[in-house]
Amino acid sequence: MSVLEAVQGRLLPTRPRGTNRATLREHAEMHGVLEMSASEDLAWNEQVREQVLASGLRGRGGALFPTAKKWSSLGVTRRRPIVVVNGMESEPASLKDGLLLFQAPHLILDGAEVAATVTGAREIIICIADDNDASVASVESALRERGDAKLVRHKTSIQRPPGRYVSGEESALVSWINRRRSLPAMRLDKSIPLEVSGHPTVVHNCESLSHVALIARHGSGWFRQLGTEDAPGSTLVTVSGALSSSRVLEIEFGMPVIDILEMAGVDTDLAGVLVGGYGGAWLAAHKLATPYAPGPLAAAGATMGVGVIVALPASSCGIAETARIARFMASESAGQCGPCVFGLPALAADLEQLAAGSADGNLMARMVSRADIIEGRGACRHPDGVVRLVRSMMSTFSKDVLEHAAGRPCSGHAFRSVMTFPVVPTIGAA
Repeated sequence: MSVLEAVQGRLLPTRPRGTNRATLREHAEMHGVLEMSASEDLAWNEQVREQVLASGLRGRGGALFPTAKKWSSLGVTRRRPIVVVNGMESEPASLKDGLLLFQAPHLILDGAEVAATVTGAREIIICIADDNDASVASVESALRERGDAKLVRHKTSIQRPPGRYVSGEESALVSWINRRRSLPAMRLDKSIPLEVSGHPTVVHNCESLSHVALIARHGSGWFRQLGTEDAPGSTLVTVSGALSSSRVLEIEFGMPVIDILEMAGVDTDLAGVLVGGYGGAWLAAHKLATPYAPGPLAAAGATMGVGVIVALPASSCGIAETARIARFMASESAGQCGPCVFGLPALAADLEQLAAGSADGNLMARMVSRADIIEGRGACRHPDGVVRLVRSMMSTFSKDVLEHAAGRPCSGHAFRSVMTFPVVPTIGAA
């Protein structure tokens, strides 16, 4: 596993590599004591809601859904809500939520308590993947400390869904909690809340709740001291690829991508960078001055996604890396929709053929057709993310695509992958 390292910022304590979590005392020394009111204190609840709304905080799990709007979507109901903490971090290249769980669990638990208090929730369920024992141990220790200090206001439990890619999608997570298979649901109207055992449910990822905990302490004005008008605050980013080990950085929204890479220690020529994770998009090397914020990234053809940046060395092959990602994503589908069951494996096979320089005469047209057929037809965004990635590859590495299609693959297609996978997919030799 890559060594985790965090730059000092708002969310993470400055700790030597490999050290354990911040204790409750250390947490209070760094962030101050969180003064919370009772659930029945409507004035306090409304004040926190207003501060979170004014902060402009959006979820850090990939969808960028406004946090305050997510709370409002619960509406007025006789059945008390449930707050689910999504600590699955199913994206293989992302380490930020795992680092928060391991080093700063009290900040996440503070945020969960705030969310539960403001929404009038009956309980908190923390979901951590069944292959992440270190994070579970850290959270369990933090809960014991909080219990001794009488800081646990809501019934709180830890559950261990399977550590697969789609298990972290919020509807799949709720399905698993309801003792069904962890399958994403077709949700045409996402303003309708999910339910656990008939109770309306709000799902937040770990970083989102950490920001909630700080906004509840310091207010929206403090939060907006960093970032831009349209993208306020800071965010965690996992940087990997052309590095000896992955790094987790806390950066200000609006920082140019090239500055993030330099902060991480990337010091080699790049072919491009993957932004947003394995359902994200490639950003060409000449676009690295793009500010890291949702609007500018979208204008450059990329997406913030789950807070992942993978630096691709100039010697590597973007086509081969895309093929490996597509094969991984095909293997990690829920297996319930045609676009995933049939479309993604077929698209991965086409990409592998292109990467190896063994394209047939119909390959390029076939890939375009497959992408058009797959897009928008799945129960979740899993297949759409792969399509976005493939299309960005064909644009970003267009010259290489033509060379590979003509049977002249670059030498990099056979190089070792710089991506992170549980098992690295292979590309056929030229």
